Amino acid sequence: MRTKEDFITFLIEHDILTFGEFITKSGRKTPYFINTGNYNNGQRLSAISEFYAEEIHENFKNATMLFGPAYKGIPLVSVVSLKLFEKYKVNLSIAFNRKEAKDHGEGGIIVGHKPSERDKVVIVEDVVTSGISISESIEILKSNGNPQILGAVISVDRMERGKGKKTAIQELQEEFGIKIIPIITIKDILDFLSSREIPKYSQNQSELVKKMIEYLKENSPLEI
Repeated sequence: MRTKEDFITFLIEHDILTFGEFITKSGRKTPYFINTGNYNNGQRLSAISEFYAEEIHENFKNATMLFGPAYKGIPLVSVVSLKLFEKYKVNLSIAFNRKEAKDHGEGGIIVGHKPSERDKVVIVEDVVTSGISISESIEILKSNGNPQILGAVISVDRMERGKGKKTAIQELQEEFGIKIIPIITIKDILDFLSSREIPKYSQNQSELVKKMIEYLKENSPLEI
């Protein structure tokens, strides 16, 4: 199984982990961003799908279906299902949502497999900051077939505060009774950057780490 260090190296090499000034979906101003829009060619999609497939195969062996939230979840759910079949011979149905319901053709908001109460679903998501996207996905699924939702696999848990004093992931797990598996957490990235020199960041690596720590102290309920 590939390691967390392998995944962080992948994020750095392909400019998926980026630094600057960004606004998250929750409205927070952050000095770092996981730009999963840079999963933008065959090699990168093949690599990322292997990390996801390993986590799904290990943690959700009774899953029957994968769901990818629009938009970034759409290519992810497609390549992950393919990797699961190629590597483990696990053939899961897939679906994703439209942002707006279609009123012609097959209609509706769900594209792909139409979920039912017999399905056991794993949500394939990119990053959790506030948890909004996963909450929306759960509501969509409940309104469309009401399948059993086992949980979600995400690339990075930013470990940020949700609505209250817990992290967004902790709140989601408690509210919906699901299991959320991150390939890595932001603390894994912070530990990685704090323990070795990264040539790409050689001129300002210590400053980047400092800004990450400051941001997490303000926005994470956990000890970093």
